[in-house]
Amino acid sequence: MSYMPNYEEALEILKKYNNKSFHILHGQIVGGVMKYFAKKHDPENVEFWEVVGLLHDLDFELYPEEHCVKQVEIMKELDIDESVIKSTVSHGYGMTKTDVKPEHIMEKILYAVDELTGIIGAAALMRPSKSVSDMKVKSVKKKFKDKSFAAGCSRDVIKQGAENLGWDMNYLMEETLLAMKELVKQLNI
Repeated sequence: MSYMPNYEEALEILKKYNNKSFHILHGQIVGGVMKYFAKKHDPENVEFWEVVGLLHDLDFELYPEEHCVKQVEIMKELDIDESVIKSTVSHGYGMTKTDVKPEHIMEKILYAVDELTGIIGAAALMRPSKSVSDMKVKSVKKKFKDKSFAAGCSRDVIKQGAENLGWDMNYLMEETLLAMKELVKQLNI
């Protein structure tokens, strides 16, 4: 019988497979952003969305070349519910060797915000405050347009994610930034 980890259990799983604080923080940020969006779009499943966000890159540190493939193996070994497995690997659609397309709104949001949180986080580090707390969407847009800034974050994926959701880029950026601002005190970002 598979199980659905709660947030604390998912965080322990993430830490078991990731030693670098950057990867753990990224999972927590994406988990927090997903929690923010869940409150608006699926309030009865907030913890599920947060857990999926937290675990979405579970295999990345150890298996970057097999990202989203090893994750399936690891999660099956841990007997994690298939819905978590499917949702977490869907964020790699078109970028990894997974063919799991984001279909549910939660999966589409994860697909869009994963890369965007990277750009916002990198932009925050360039600020005197080193935080998103005083950042404006205008700053995010400026950094988004500069393709050499946070070059590892795919602008095409973010645009495709917004399109899949039927959202304009401005809305996606505003809401993701607001979600990250909610995390400032909790995660010290």
